[in-house]
Amino acid sequence: MATAIKSEVVLENAMARKLLKALSDPLRLQIIESLSGGERCVCDLIKEIGLAQSKISFHLKVLKDAGLITDRQTGRWVYYQLNIDSLNSLQDWIELLKESSQQPSQACK
Repeated sequence: MATAIKSEVVLENAMARKLLKALSDPLRLQIIESLSGGERCVCDLIKEIGLAQSKISFHLKVLKDAGLITDRQTGRWVYYQLNIDSLNSLQDWIELLKESSQQPSQACK
């Protein structure tokens, strides 16, 4: 089921669940928080978060597959940044959820 958003963007409920599931892991949230400071190389994330490269890479893949982050490669380095469009769509979906939750119930018959 699709939910219409004020900005004319349609975010499927299934996509919203996918985004929220990707955000549900504490380590992935740490990565998101690190990326909120701007683009980061994997080596920077390893230093900031203190995890092994393989573990960081796994979580980056989940976030990328969900559409929450994007990457670019320069030489042998890969740089990651937040996908602002996905975050805005999720924010709009949550706003609509909040608005619709305020509607009164129909009387029971």
